[in-house]
Order: sequence, then C-alpha cells, then structure tokens
Amino acid sequence: MKKYRAIHILGLILVILLFIGCAEMQRTSAQATAPSSTLDRVLLVGELRVGMSGDMPPLTMTTKEDKLIGLDADLAAIMANAMGVRLKLQKIPFNELLPALEGGRIDMIISNMTITPERNLKAVFVGPYFVSGKGLLTKRATLAKAEKMADLNSAEFTYVVLIGSTSELVARKGAPKAVLLTAYSEDEAVQMVLNGDADAMIADFPICVVAAYRHKGSGLVAASTPITYEPIGIAIPKGDPHLVNWLENVLDGLRKSNILAAMKIKWFSEPTWADQLK
Repeated sequence: MKKYRAIHILGLILVILLFIGCAEMQRTSAQATAPSSTLDRVLLVGELRVGMSGDMPPLTMTTKEDKLIGLDADLAAIMANAMGVRLKLQKIPFNELLPALEGGRIDMIISNMTITPERNLKAVFVGPYFVSGKGLLTKRATLAKAEKMADLNSAEFTYVVLIGSTSELVARKGAPKAVLLTAYSEDEAVQMVLNGDADAMIADFPICVVAAYRHKGSGLVAASTPITYEPIGIAIPKGDPHLVNWLENVLDGLRKSNILAAMKIKWFSEPTWADQLK
C-alpha cells in the first residue's frame, strides 16, 4: 500500500512539473512573439493608427463625408505605405491627442502639433516636417497690421484660442493684459470672431489665411506675417529608437526628393479643396 502511495505521489509530482514546464514554455513563446516596441506592434498587426484633429486646414481637415484630408493625412498615408501596412486615421480633439498617444490608443500624432519642451516630456517628436508661426484672424484693421506680440498686449482686445494649444500659451504669455477666451475647435473660434465675441483668433498662420479665404466677403483678414516661430513635428511614444530612426530617414528622403515641397504646394497654393469641407 505504501509503495502504491509513493508511486501515486511521484506520478502527481511529475504531472505538476510537466504542467509547470508547459506553462513556462507558453510564456516564453508569448514573450518571443509579443511586440517589444510601437514599430514592432504596427508591423505585427499590419496597421498604423494615426491621430489628428481634422480641424486645422490645410494640414488636417474633415470633408462633408467625414473623410480626413490635408498635408497631414497625405504624410500619414506615405508613412503607412512605406511600412507596408494599412492606415487607420483617428479623428481626436486636439487637446486629447497626447493622452491618446500615452494611453496606447494611437501609434503616432500627425496633426499640426508644434514641438514644445512641455509636450516633449510626454512624447518623442521627430521633425519638423513643417515650419509655421502664430497669426491673427480679425476684422480690425489695427490688429491685421500686428507684427509682434507686443502689438497685441492691450486690455482693449479680446482674443480666442484653441484650448490646450500653443496659441493659448503664446497669448497668455505675450498678451497678459488682453481678455482671453478658449474654444474646442478652430471652427468654433472662427465663428466667435465672425459673431464679434472676440476681436481676433490667434492660431497658426496658415489656418488664419485659409479661414479668411473660406469666409470671403465677411470682413475677416489674416495678419500679413507670422508673429512667432512654430516647428511642427510627428509625435510618437517614448522608448522606440528604431521608430525614431525610421521616421527621420523617411522625412529626410521626402525633403531631398522635394516630395514634401510638392505636398506644401498642393495644399497651400490655393484652397481649391475648401468647398469639400464641412
């Protein structure tokens, strides 16, 4: 009886050890196949998820059919094609883009996002692929002639900016005497200027120029020159040097082949796409 029990116990031990060994092999196999970086995940799944706000023409815009277009959308398509994966564009409000990237909902941001030290603490930026500057959209002739932030710093003026944007930071720092309002989209901000709720919108210079073009006859004008320097880059999650290297090489190729220059001409020369927008 004792001999039988010993054999039975030994058999149980062998079964347990076999089970543990199989489980360990499964874990090791899973770890070997699990993506170790953003680029690995994209290539494994076969899909590149790019976030953009869709309301900053001509870099990112939304058509009446809810399609995202613009220089940023074209750039995202080039990136996905170069990786050999499908592209999934996700429309996300601008102030929610970085949280979406940090939370793993998207793989990169290509959305007219200025590279700043504060944002760079949360994400890695590659670029710039485009250089812009802050501009003014206004009905007031005095503001339309502004050339520097000091010209805007007066309690006489009320400005509107996109919440969470560098425009908000620039306005708060450069024009502390003025009244500052915030909007959740550029379209909302433009409407506030049209309605007379704000004297001007402070936004990226191209956005102001395009808004003035779209609202011909309304009295809206864009200041003639940008009043700040704004480097626009691609944001990706931390800890993926391979993806950084890959993006830098792709952008370098686009610059040297003049493809980036051609894309800028396509979207900035004349807003023939304006009628497609919501």
